[in-house]
Amino acid sequence: KFEFKCLRIICNYTMFGTRFLTDPKQVFQHNAWDNVEWTDEQEEAAKRKVSENNYPLPADMQEDYDIRAHEFWNEFYTIHDNRFFKDRHWLFTEFPELAPQCSLNHTSHQEENRSEIPDPKTCRDSGAEDSRDFPGSSASYRILEVGCGVGNTVFPILKTNNDPGLFVYCCDFSNVAVELVKSNPEYEPERCFAFVHDLSDAEASYPIPDGSLDVIVLIFVLSALHPDKMQASIRRLAGLLKPGGTILLRDYGRYDMAQLRFKKGRCLSENFYVRGDGTRVYFFTQDELHELFTKAGLEKVQNLVDRRLQVNRGKQLTMYRVWIQCKYKRNS
Repeated sequence: KFEFKCLRIICNYTMFGTRFLTDPKQVFQHNAWDNVEWTDEQEEAAKRKVSENNYPLPADMQEDYDIRAHEFWNEFYTIHDNRFFKDRHWLFTEFPELAPQCSLNHTSHQEENRSEIPDPKTCRDSGAEDSRDFPGSSASYRILEVGCGVGNTVFPILKTNNDPGLFVYCCDFSNVAVELVKSNPEYEPERCFAFVHDLSDAEASYPIPDGSLDVIVLIFVLSALHPDKMQASIRRLAGLLKPGGTILLRDYGRYDMAQLRFKKGRCLSENFYVRGDGTRVYFFTQDELHELFTKAGLEKVQNLVDRRLQVNRGKQLTMYRVWIQCKYKRNS
């Protein structure tokens, strides 16, 4: 039996949930438990499982998955449309930077009332209008989500943050996904600009000048890139930030349930896999992400592991999720 301990993580103004499992007998009382600490035995078992399946596919097959990546993601969104996803209601708890920007002290405000979203009437002006001519050039606060999918981050932001100075950009590798965003009745062209972009192509231009963004959001998207292309992609994104601008990331952590479920024949390289539908995924450590961001000239604000125990009460199954959440800032 695994030993269960509760681990409460507090860093700046973020805390991953408040439902802690203190009695293993109660595990099936809820659908999920927050911040579950793994035992040494559990960690070792996960390492063995990954090692057993660490037999990379031939180079020609790996190259084929790379060449056809656009095709696989288009097929993914064509099949699932917008029925596959749910809105991410945790966004403003974990990333208050996406809510109206206010002069309130984030630490005390978020700890006192994590569910409250600030009133935009109390918000400060986050900067003067930009004189350059581009979509959203007159905005005072600009957010870009890279890998937007069908808009399950973008639309909650637009609905929640009614700051008149806000402009939201969103892009995806898949043109099918971007068309789904644009066809959504909640898409507002006067407040949002959706476009197709390949994050892995560091030479591709963005419709936004360098030094113009306040926030860049990466939610389960960096892991879809080939590991060799990650550093250049992050460096390119860092150049889009204003001084003081921040990259927000949430992605798969090492030994997440999804990694442990991969069978032999799905490994592309160490900790990098291909799913049955042809899409790819990498599983990070905190140190790997820290190195990617700091080599791009960014400074750490937050780098945390979120270990969660999800429960299927009907089937009496437990599933261990491991995610990493990061915030890195450009200082100059």
